[in-house]
Amino acid sequence: MASYKKSDARAWAREHLTGCSAVTIPSYSADLKRLNERGIRHDIELAMEFGFRYTLLCSEVAMTPEENAQFTAWARDTAGDRLGLFFHAAFGTLAENIEAVKLAEEAGADIVLLSYPPQFWPTTEQEIYAYTKTFCDATHLAVMLFPIPLWGFERVHPAGMQVDLVRRLLDDCPNIVAIKSEQGFPLPAGICEMYHHFRDEVVISCPIEGDAIPLMSLMKLQFSGTSNTAWMSSYYPKAFELARNGQWEEAMAMYWKVNPARSANGAAAQTYAGGTGVLNRTMWKYQDWLAGFNGGPLRAPAMRVPDRIMKTLRQGLVASGLPVTSDLDSAFMAGRFTC
Repeated sequence: MASYKKSDARAWAREHLTGCSAVTIPSYSADLKRLNERGIRHDIELAMEFGFRYTLLCSEVAMTPEENAQFTAWARDTAGDRLGLFFHAAFGTLAENIEAVKLAEEAGADIVLLSYPPQFWPTTEQEIYAYTKTFCDATHLAVMLFPIPLWGFERVHPAGMQVDLVRRLLDDCPNIVAIKSEQGFPLPAGICEMYHHFRDEVVISCPIEGDAIPLMSLMKLQFSGTSNTAWMSSYYPKAFELARNGQWEEAMAMYWKVNPARSANGAAAQTYAGGTGVLNRTMWKYQDWLAGFNGGPLRAPAMRVPDRIMKTLRQGLVASGLPVTSDLDSAFMAGRFTC
């Protein structure tokens, strides 16, 4: 159960939602029939070792609400109170997301990242509002709103989730405590607009590492996540804290040092993101494996990672002077802790 009351969620977030969030993709047994407890516990420990204060327990990898609850319970048992846990509301329907969040609450989740299913096809703002409010009303947890072009809401408004809609949601859903602001991605318009209007009411997150550090010369950001940054080991939590604490020039020195890895990640993402609207979680898991996380197979349907992309990502880490495994890429699919 959450450590705060629903009515106090925004105050809780203002105090406790700080630092950076990783993304933890669950590990499975070799036959894909069950979760891999050792692999999951290893990944939670390593995220904390790298300095992340939160992690998103990624659910859009063909798992059930019950399996997600087990995933959450192992993560909570491993982390204790050292790591905040995001429930990922990315199941196939509103009803299933509500079922899953109730189980995750009991298992130890702290906060929700609210996604929208591919089958959700709104043509009016009222439909987006209704989905969001229904979910928020159904959980005791704090919720991070997530405007991004992935949802296709631009058919309703060019911003996807415009200021007036966000205003209504903040007024009517007191447990919305943060906004993961990616309207207009890859442009920074969303983070700038949400920060301008709502920074005094809720936590504004810029999850894009390549944008967040430069913008912190102009914005007071307390949290960044959830995003694919753990593959760069401890770099991002360290750089983010430097920027938060007035050492922005030192943070930018670190920022430029890892630019080869950032560029490799951007090039890899361009091979799938623009045309599919689906994140390649296999690629993310491979990237994390390069940094020492478990790796291992994902259930179908799962996207592939071509060898040429693997080589590009590995060399990006090498060129940045970041930690990278010497294991052959062929070891990735087995994972470090098999079961």
